[in-house]
Amino acid sequence: MDKKRNSVEFKVYGKHALFSDPITRPGGEKFSYQTPTYQALKGIIESVYWKPVLVWHIDAVRVMNRIQTESKGIRPIKMNGGNELAYYTYLKDAEYQVLAHFVWNDHRPDLKDDRNENKHHNIAKRCISQGGRRDIFLGTRECQAYVEPCVYGEDKSFYDGYGRIDFGIMFHGFDYPDETGKNELGVRLWNQKMEDGVIEFPAPDEIGLRRVVRQYSDKYHFKSFTAGRNYNMEERDMVELV
Repeated sequence: MDKKRNSVEFKVYGKHALFSDPITRPGGEKFSYQTPTYQALKGIIESVYWKPVLVWHIDAVRVMNRIQTESKGIRPIKMNGGNELAYYTYLKDAEYQVLAHFVWNDHRPDLKDDRNENKHHNIAKRCISQGGRRDIFLGTRECQAYVEPCVYGEDKSFYDGYGRIDFGIMFHGFDYPDETGKNELGVRLWNQKMEDGVIEFPAPDEIGLRRVVRQYSDKYHFKSFTAGRNYNMEERDMVELV
């Protein structure tokens, strides 16, 4: 996997992970996918650092530890009050190396003055070294995780030389209106494969299997920014911030 000029690389790990398979959720119980989804990894890097001027793309993820599951009895709160017993199946001792890069959000022309690649790249790397700006979790809130810098591809993975594993059709991610310019929420699906522990993700616009799950009215809009009114550009020497 080739690294881009504004690529970032990090490892994320935790005792448990839950990348819920949507098929198992209607019954009230959750069963994790065996590997993280594109959207889950995108959420992690957005928790580390995100601005509306950019969109993170996940290039690849490397599964470091053996895939293991662990079931737990959970007592979730019911909609009409009270509790019920459910079983959630988590991944155990999860650790991943992630390679990602960002592109400019072409649907946010109001922020074109903030398209400073060097600035955002340096801030993102610094946020990774500090563990992220917001809480990190693997799939769901109860699966606390931690982020550290790494060199993607280094260190030994359990699946080095293991060969190919096909996970079938999996959830890839959401198409949000502020990233597509359309007043709709879309869902992407794809056939996820792992080769020697590495999953290389296609870009969202390369996914052919997608479906619109919600339409928004023409009145829908996201927050706009105007320089000098609700945000200011700070002209500072980024060398001092690295």
